[in-house]
Amino acid sequence: MRRTRILTAVLALAAGLLAGTPPALAANSPEETATAFAADTYTWKNARVDGGGFVPGIVFNRSEKNLAYARTDIGGAYRWVQSTKSWTPLLDSVGWNEWGHTGVVSLASDSVDPDKVYAAVGTYTNSWDPTDGAVLRSADRGASWQKADLPFKLGGNMPGRGMGERLAVDPNRNSVLYLGAPSGKGLWRSTDSGASWSQVTAFPNVGNYVQDATDTSGYASDNQGIVWVTFDESTGSAGNTTQTIYVGVADQDNAVYRSTDGGATWSRLAGQPTGHLAHKGVLDAANGYLYLAYSDKGGPYDGGKGQLWRYATRTGTWTDISPVAEADTYYGFSGLTIDRQHPGTVMATAYSSWWPDTQIFRTTDSGGTWTKAWDYTSYPNRSNRYTMDVSSVPWLTFGANPSPPEQTPKLGWMTEGLEIDPFDSARMMYGTGATVYGTENLTAWDSGGQFTVKPMVQGLEETAVNDLASPPSGAPLLSALGDIGGFRHTDLTKVPSMMYTSPNLTSTTSLDYAETSPNTVVRVGNLDSGPHIGFSTDNGANWFAGSDPSGVTGGGTVAAASDGSRFVWSPAGTGVQYTTGFGTSWSASSGIPSGAVVESDRVDPKTFYGFKSGKFYVSSDGGATFTASSAGNLPSGDSVRFKALPGSKGDVWLAGGASDGAYGLWHSTDGGASFTKLSNVEQADTVGFGKAATGASYQTLYTSAKIGGVRGIFRSTDKGVSWTRINDDAHQWGWTGAAITGDPRIYGRVYVATNGRGIVYGDSSDTGGGGTDPTPTPTGACTVTYRITNQWSGGFQADVSLTNTGSAAWTGWTLGWTFPDGQKITQLWNADHTQSGAAVTARNVTWNANVAAGSSVSFGFTGSWTGANTKPTSFKSGSETCTVS
Repeated sequence: MRRTRILTAVLALAAGLLAGTPPALAANSPEETATAFAADTYTWKNARVDGGGFVPGIVFNRSEKNLAYARTDIGGAYRWVQSTKSWTPLLDSVGWNEWGHTGVVSLASDSVDPDKVYAAVGTYTNSWDPTDGAVLRSADRGASWQKADLPFKLGGNMPGRGMGERLAVDPNRNSVLYLGAPSGKGLWRSTDSGASWSQVTAFPNVGNYVQDATDTSGYASDNQGIVWVTFDESTGSAGNTTQTIYVGVADQDNAVYRSTDGGATWSRLAGQPTGHLAHKGVLDAANGYLYLAYSDKGGPYDGGKGQLWRYATRTGTWTDISPVAEADTYYGFSGLTIDRQHPGTVMATAYSSWWPDTQIFRTTDSGGTWTKAWDYTSYPNRSNRYTMDVSSVPWLTFGANPSPPEQTPKLGWMTEGLEIDPFDSARMMYGTGATVYGTENLTAWDSGGQFTVKPMVQGLEETAVNDLASPPSGAPLLSALGDIGGFRHTDLTKVPSMMYTSPNLTSTTSLDYAETSPNTVVRVGNLDSGPHIGFSTDNGANWFAGSDPSGVTGGGTVAAASDGSRFVWSPAGTGVQYTTGFGTSWSASSGIPSGAVVESDRVDPKTFYGFKSGKFYVSSDGGATFTASSAGNLPSGDSVRFKALPGSKGDVWLAGGASDGAYGLWHSTDGGASFTKLSNVEQADTVGFGKAATGASYQTLYTSAKIGGVRGIFRSTDKGVSWTRINDDAHQWGWTGAAITGDPRIYGRVYVATNGRGIVYGDSSDTGGGGTDPTPTPTGACTVTYRITNQWSGGFQADVSLTNTGSAAWTGWTLGWTFPDGQKITQLWNADHTQSGAAVTARNVTWNANVAAGSSVSFGFTGSWTGANTKPTSFKSGSETCTVS
């Protein structure tokens, strides 16, 4: 599943198309911290998909219950919120120029001071990533970050990214950290809590394993380097450096090294197995065992043979504890974890078992005997020790109907991150190529019962977004996504039941709807075999496959005529094509080069547009023939997106370019015959339209751009004469250059494509006269419970419950209070909110607006405080003062 996503993301990046309040990141560039524009007050959320990408690592803190983190390969890091059983994003503050820092190669949570967390960031080790890697450090659980730049790149989205953890904090002297580097850069150490780093020159092996030495791009041919660091906490004491440290190296003959003098000297661990890579090294200090999961490949996709070993740290004895003979494996082992409450209990995954399913192994006697999550009764029939409940994320079945021994939903694939909660033997979480699964009754495995596996992924949004559309009627949002195709969102707050099917494209590259007949929708994308195009006549609810012209190898871009009567398609592998009807046959367009980006006029059904290598093309005969426009001074490259304005023939906006040439935003009112560049926009990469503001004669423009020296998401209600930045430095989401669109029905609403943080949408506090109806004010008695559930230096978490104690139901609610000590909310969930000074107003969201008499509604938030954190004592729901319980 994830195989396609990695390749498409890499190719897009290579082509220059870099394919709550979250935390703030201390940045080095003045451009990223400038605030030349006063941002409109926007509330930002995700259109819920829940997951959608590879989660290679999950890290539990060893000293504080319910403190856990997850890392993704391109979508940042997350912290677990126990009160809502959801994840909160931690790296939304990463800006445009450092988009690579959304790839997280390793995480470390400090067991001495649980407020501290570290992230090693960087997406690619080759030239695709414009910046070197960095180690981010936080003293408030990721609410804010400081950065230490490194003199080399890191590979959060590179081969081998499921190994680890490469970053580790000394469990006795927490000012000491180690980081394993790729690309032959060796082992690095910090002695000042991550503020500065230096190479451990005494470490003898920088690694030598590469996935494919013949890959000239540098992606598969990079040395995977130092892959994990593990401390033996029993060899140190509080405040003193841990003496024994184990390090895993990407070297099939020399995979494990050890220091017994606090990192001063190192030696290859004697007697170790050879011929494989140690993906994980997990230490049971109580019993003196180092467990190692081996694979013949670096993963996360490949791996054909594997072994599990146990090393006795006190005697130096090696024991092969593999649950099956190596000859019977067709996969490598990873996903290694131990039960800290019962250290003899160990689990590991067959991470690269793609078919028929992944496998999870469990032992309760330190590897003496093993059981499996599933086994064959009589082939192809299976007996499972688990049941799966994906009702919260139903698309995880992928609409499949496989034959045994395959099942749907699958237990997983690419299962390299697996952890048992160190405080709760019954809870386990593991990452897959599409989600985070978990269980809260794991110990049923040992008693002969079945444990229940469910998605534990809410709040973790990891899709790469290629295109977005918001039609004037029907569903408010249609998306084109990498890896999982895309969705029709009828409610942004709910997970859709299924991605697009018929055809099941692995990645959708482009979609469009007929402007005056929005039930007609077309999408194109990538697929290993089968048609690359699908059509819908009911606004994307149901689909049927079209036929491919000869030579098609990928999706490219597609455009629908304004009335849905015809389509123009520019696929990969062949030239631009056109058809009438639904693509039963295609004809080659003339006058336009292959690979051109195509769009349709939103008024005239026979007018289509194209762009390629600095030239704009126009067709007035339904895509049969195109003519190059004489318009000049357009971007010379192909990093360009353009759109025609609904309701106005020939009104075209074009964004794109590169810093070494023409770059910005252009406007044409004569169907592309000529373009005028907006002088007040320095750079622009996307353009979209939304509902006009009250009194405005032109639709609202949205763009991801650089204006006035500031990179951000901008809005204009006066045809580009003036611009308002509507995001802020805490809401940047790395690279946002794929797509943007406003909502034609709700003024101020904008949908933003990210490359790994899913579909972000924003709503303005300024309704512009064109917003939705105001929230009704509830009447009747009410009771409030305000509970601080967690507090740390400078920060806290609270849960609020509002009960309708009146006799009539509420069809909407608000709750206001004033913080006694000026506390500030940093992120709030299950409600919307505004804060002015110390005064806060929370209000319902769509799904919890109705509160019956006698019923309650709850929400939670994180906040900051200084001096004191006194609870509020007075709350009002509308005009009614509530009883405080």
